[in-house]
Amino acid sequence: MALLSSVLLAPVLCSARAQETLRWGADLNGGGPYVYEDERGELTGFEWDLAQWLAAGLERRAEHVYGQWDKLPQLLDRGDIDIVLNGYEWSAEREAQWPSSVPYYVYRQQLIARADDASIRDWPDLDARAGAAKKRVGVLGGSAAERYASERWGDAIELLAYDGVTNTLELVRQRQLDATVQDTPIASHYLPQFPELHSLGEPQAPGWYVIYTRRADAPLRARIDARIAEGLRDGTLRSIYARYGLWNDEQAELAKYEHAWPPASAANGAAPAPDDGPRFWSLLGRAALTTIALACLSMPIAIALGIAVAVGRAYGPRFVAWPLSGYVELLRGTPLLLQLYVIYYLLPAVGLRIPEFWAGVLGLSINYSAYEAENYRAGLGAVPRGQLEAALALGMGKYRALRRVVLPQALRIVIPPVTNDFVALFKDTSVCSVIAVVELTGMYNRLYNNHPGRVLELGLATAVLYFGMSYPVSLLARRYERRLEGQPR
Repeated sequence: MALLSSVLLAPVLCSARAQETLRWGADLNGGGPYVYEDERGELTGFEWDLAQWLAAGLERRAEHVYGQWDKLPQLLDRGDIDIVLNGYEWSAEREAQWPSSVPYYVYRQQLIARADDASIRDWPDLDARAGAAKKRVGVLGGSAAERYASERWGDAIELLAYDGVTNTLELVRQRQLDATVQDTPIASHYLPQFPELHSLGEPQAPGWYVIYTRRADAPLRARIDARIAEGLRDGTLRSIYARYGLWNDEQAELAKYEHAWPPASAANGAAPAPDDGPRFWSLLGRAALTTIALACLSMPIAIALGIAVAVGRAYGPRFVAWPLSGYVELLRGTPLLLQLYVIYYLLPAVGLRIPEFWAGVLGLSINYSAYEAENYRAGLGAVPRGQLEAALALGMGKYRALRRVVLPQALRIVIPPVTNDFVALFKDTSVCSVIAVVELTGMYNRLYNNHPGRVLELGLATAVLYFGMSYPVSLLARRYERRLEGQPR
């Protein structure tokens, strides 16, 4: 009976505990001045202070919940958090899905470039001149900066989206990017840490940071609105923002939204354009071609490297086999994401710069070569030793015997695992989005961030395209296996 009571009361108790806290979602990887760790390893930032102050006014305890920045609204839908508070810009599309609070900060877009780059002195300098290469401009993926740069310059610039602010600024410093567009709070916080960079031109495209909530949480939203209005009147918000060097005269405009929010454009902006469907398929289709190119270029290189490593480990002298074993274990024991970071972000520090696409090909090839090496080592080990000995007895050299007798037999054995790796490679290309390669998953995320109401349509389209890429590989592999079965061993 006691057990039954505990089970029945558990949801009630969990709900009661949730009501005692204000669970706010934020991504620490976004850095300052929003939420970040200070020198002592303690969390700080103007949104950290804002969350504590909001929760106190609501008679709750602020509880920070970590989440990836562009996935925070999904945590809100799941009920894992109560509010999204992490430098989220207001947009009509988001408003249609997750009603927002009144804005708590006014931001603009700031252009940042190298101080020694005379070719960029103001916003108009981003426009491509006749015969000149397009400017390479980095932005935070899914941000208002990305939308602004895309709408303002379109194909006149090469727009690259990244997951992190500091990585983007570092790429500008390393001359891999010509410039970056960032929200003004980011610019004011990070520019002192990058003395080689400076801000250019007047900040453009004003927007608002808001708190997103669930539609059913209207009472909570009303209390948050009242608390923000109170903070503007009594100077609390000014005090918090000034602590981080973020207060300016533009913030005084927030008071006018207390009784006029959201903007009238919300209703119009939420409606999808009639041609959105074909445009989505076009964008996803082009991104799928990038995925196919990454996979089809990487896999042959990975196989060639894998065969060489496998042969070296199985038949080479110890001074060759041992380093090759270390090569395989190192690559299998470290994440592909980390390997891509080393190739794309760290190699430029020693003067080796590789374009995004080819950095992706190199990273995927090297990573998968370790797995192919293990596949082929197993295949070589499955070929009876007598096959090699017989070839040597007939007068063949060792490596000719391997090439003409052993490897062809090993090939038959490893077709299933190699095919499985090739199919997996199509999906692993999604990691390349961290180095601004716009493949299929990266394009899905970009479209979802701008059109959250189309998640089902976008998800199904992306799944169909992935299936359309991987299933033919499986069919071709089976056909090749049947063809080999008809040949003498």
